[in-house]
Amino acid sequence: MSDLPKFDAYINGEWVSSTGSGSISVFDSTNEQVMATIPEGTADDVKKAASAAKTAFTSWSALTPGQRAEYMNKIGDALATRMDEIGSIISRETGMNKPFSNMIQVGLPINSFKQAAGVAQSFEYSRQVGSSTVVREPIGVVGCITPWNYPLHQIAAKVAFAMAAGCTVVLKPSDTTPASTVWMAELMAEFLPEGVFNVVCGDRDSGRALVEHATPQMVSITGSVRAGMEVAK
Repeated sequence: MSDLPKFDAYINGEWVSSTGSGSISVFDSTNEQVMATIPEGTADDVKKAASAAKTAFTSWSALTPGQRAEYMNKIGDALATRMDEIGSIISRETGMNKPFSNMIQVGLPINSFKQAAGVAQSFEYSRQVGSSTVVREPIGVVGCITPWNYPLHQIAAKVAFAMAAGCTVVLKPSDTTPASTVWMAELMAEFLPEGVFNVVCGDRDSGRALVEHATPQMVSITGSVRAGMEVAK
């Protein structure tokens, strides 16, 4: 539909076609009609996204916390100015009414980016412990897997803090509510350097490919107990 962002993989700052041929229907909760389709992301898509994130990590992690906080604040401000637009999309995806979508589904992500900016600047990155200095550094590429019920909030709660800490991200959103995710990628493209934020859509197989890939040094997942056990394995 014309009011929705393009559905594809978002890798290294641009939209690219998935290497797979499968697709997944996304349903509009207001009328039960197909509102969009997303690609069934492949292991090759994940490989490309992870490579882009790994390359971007060198320069992104070298920024000062204050510089990264500035990016997070800009993204939070941009979300606030477009609350009505994205709230409408999330209402269609999740079935939550529009006032609550604006207040919760968009309001919480705004807060996450703003909080991440504040934490980035106030965090104690090194401290003395006896005769030793303990230094906390960005871990690298973070793989994020998010659920359907708070699609944008769960993304922000993971992605904002990972990026503020100096990490880069590969995100695999829920295949039930991906529209707000893809919209978010378009907003990210306005502010972030290439490769800092990457998205591979798809089902459980895409998530598995992300978890099993060697590049991500950390995985954050919100989902079922079964999914968490699989990731732990």
